[in-house]
Formats: sequence, structure tokens, C-alpha cells
Amino acid sequence: MLKPNYKKNKPFGLKVELDERLPFDKAIRLFKRKVEDSGILNEVKERMEYNKPSIHRKVAKGRAVKRWQKKQEKTHLEGKSKKY
Repeated sequence: MLKPNYKKNKPFGLKVELDERLPFDKAIRLFKRKVEDSGILNEVKERMEYNKPSIHRKVAKGRAVKRWQKKQEKTHLEGKSKKY
């Protein structure tokens, strides 16, 4: 059994259809939001330079440590405010 080709039905790229009632400025904002939500720019930035997998792990671990420290600081501050 062959799998259906979903790429045929899927439109290529992002687009915002204009009509007479939609101002051009709003269409530009909608397009920018679609680009941001799709993550295209982030992917392009990541692909501009090759990073070894060890670097990816190191960065991810650093981000996790920062999140943990922020969470600990927040709970520590909440505990102090309850005592007063």
C-alpha cells in the first residue's frame, strides 16, 4: 500500500492574501507573525554555523541550569514573603 503524498496538497511557503479591506501595514504584520511562528528565521540562524553535538549539549545544560537557578530563587523569595 502506498502512502499518500501530503506534500502535493500542502502549499509551499507562507502567504497572506490581500483584499481591499485589509490595509497593507496589517498584512505585513500578519506575515511577520507567520514567519516568527513558523521558526524559519531561527532555523536559518542555526544552520549558518555548524556546532558540534557536544556544544549543543553544553548550551542545553547551561540553559537548564539557569532555569533551575531562576526557579530556586523564585521559590526562595516566595518563602521569605510568606513569613512576613
